Amino acid sequence: MNFLTLLLQAAVGGSIMQFVFPVAIGLVLYFFMIRPQQRKTADAKSFRESLVKGTRVVTIGGLHGLLVEVGPETVLLEVERGQRLRFDRSAVARVAGTSMPADAPAAS
Repeated sequence: MNFLTLLLQAAVGGSIMQFVFPVAIGLVLYFFMIRPQQRKTADAKSFRESLVKGTRVVTIGGLHGLLVEVGPETVLLEVERGQRLRFDRSAVARVAGTSMPADAPAAS
């Protein structure tokens, strides 16, 4: 039998399984893809809000330095004695010496 014949022989009445399967797929997508990404974004935001002067950090570009000044939108990073660079707060990736932000929980 070909595929068209099988489709024509399918039941006309709706089945509860036709509705359960898409809902189950939606739940799986939410719990395994959307929710963890939202949590990661919230953790990164809280980390960047908790930056304080004197912390050694690494930027998203891989630049290591010491926070000399922390403003509402920018930070001043001292990368070498007297050499200071201004970055957006969102450019700070993590505290130096760690593989993730200080406030982020370990993945389990």
